Amino acid sequence: MKPLKGYSNLKKGRHSQVGFYYHLVFSTKCRIPYFLKLDYSRKLIQILKADGDLGFTNTLCFCVMPDHVHWLFELKKGTLQQAAKRVKSIFSSEVRDFAWNDGFYDHAMRSDESLINVARYIVANPLRAGLVKRVGDYPHWDSVWLD
Repeated sequence: MKPLKGYSNLKKGRHSQVGFYYHLVFSTKCRIPYFLKLDYSRKLIQILKADGDLGFTNTLCFCVMPDHVHWLFELKKGTLQQAAKRVKSIFSSEVRDFAWNDGFYDHAMRSDESLINVARYIVANPLRAGLVKRVGDYPHWDSVWLD
């Protein structure tokens, strides 16, 4: 599928920087709800955590929705493109026959933005989507701000 007109202009002037915090969102091809499968959602969570163990990222918060993923992290090595590609490709190779949409949405956190407020937004996604009545009832999220 050809990108929409002007799509490439969205990326002009953008760059990633080690030591900065980012909110990434990436989705499944055709928004198919693959992550309704427990083993798929748990596998992706393992990969996000392993990415931190390998020193590429420092995950602060994530939420695996049925057809997309929210990930708040500090970039420790490489670029955003490499981080997204690494997570998506490792997952795809481990579960086989899995398709992601091209690209991702990213938001670089400004110094005046509250990371904890972004984390609250991320973990409340299942609630806003009507998947659960309480955030704590949704099993596929985590945050460093939990006690």
